[in-house]
Amino acid sequence: MKFMPLLVLLADLTNSLAPEVTAHPAGSAPGFFGRFGLMLLPLLALGGFMLAILIERALLYHREQINAAEFLAGVRNVLKRDNVVEALAICDATPGPVARLVKAAIVARDGGRGRVQEVIDEVGLIEVPRLESRLNVLATLAQIGPYVGLFGTLLGFVGVFNDLQAHGSFSAPAQLFHHLWQSLYTALGGLGIAIVSYTGYNLLVGRVNQIVLDMEKASAEVLRLLSDGNRS
Repeated sequence: MKFMPLLVLLADLTNSLAPEVTAHPAGSAPGFFGRFGLMLLPLLALGGFMLAILIERALLYHREQINAAEFLAGVRNVLKRDNVVEALAICDATPGPVARLVKAAIVARDGGRGRVQEVIDEVGLIEVPRLESRLNVLATLAQIGPYVGLFGTLLGFVGVFNDLQAHGSFSAPAQLFHHLWQSLYTALGGLGIAIVSYTGYNLLVGRVNQIVLDMEKASAEVLRLLSDGNRS
């Protein structure tokens, strides 16, 4: 096959370009990281990128998600007393898209129900994409992780057959086992990245859906409150 020479070359590069990762004393097993071979570098890059996104998104959602029912109850109480300034102060003191949506609706209250609805829609168009940002990267990592692991597995097996072809029965068992370790460990690393990425993606999507649901409830509540206030 046309790509076999490339795989053979990459398998040789595993030993020649990264001796600090792949080399180990004769007769001894390579260390944990050494068993990944050259594929350790892309797997570490993918894993680090994945963890950075997971931590950043988790911290963001922790800050942005509030007790929407309690927040709306406080805003409802002050709006019923026509205390708009205090309602805006509550919104300013509360983090998250729910508070920003309610504040924008209160500011636009003099424009009528139609204008309030327009402002609510505009805030949603800004806040929802911001919440969903980088989640597609996690989904992509979950998809390509196994392929990266499979690529390392193929490199390991190519290395085995390359040594057997070059040395036959005189091939060093330690070197053959080194290639086999690379095959197994890179597959394990790729699957591990995929599992963590996919699990984290689903958990974070659940947090986003909950925040969006709170925004929808808040928009309906504030629209009703402002409409009642205008009629009175």
